[in-house]
Amino acid sequence: MSRPKPATFDKKKIVAENRKARFDYSIDTVYEAGIALTGTEVKSLRFGEGSIAESYAEVKGEEIWLVNANVPEFSHGNRFNHEAKRPRKLLLHQREINKLHGAVAREGMTLVPLSVYFNSRGRAKVELALAKGRKAHDKREAIKERDWKREAGRILRDRG
Repeated sequence: MSRPKPATFDKKKIVAENRKARFDYSIDTVYEAGIALTGTEVKSLRFGEGSIAESYAEVKGEEIWLVNANVPEFSHGNRFNHEAKRPRKLLLHQREINKLHGAVAREGMTLVPLSVYFNSRGRAKVELALAKGRKAHDKREAIKERDWKREAGRILRDRG
């Protein structure tokens, strides 16, 4: 019997965040995926190095890959050091992969990594979002809404 997943994932140490993704995309569903990493990649991530700003995920066959994520080479790594921008396999249940594949193929959605973090058990995880790209006018609308919420909070704080 499987446990239901929590609404927010248990993040202990956030390594990299894609802050622009929440602005550029309207996010539909968020998944937690493991990453297949080598030893030097894990060490590099534990030092807080790594970036997912220009990265994305794509479905290839029965697997999902994280493309263009930058995990710099480990400073004390030897000749077995890893390549910084290699594609990394994401670990998801087959049912989730099929669902993501269907959404990307049929509905024209995109797989966007939101953050890379270590969970409470010390495992490296990726917060992966199924999202749809926003147009310029949608982005302006989001800015207006965010500014209005900020202003409303200010008004309520001053009066209360």
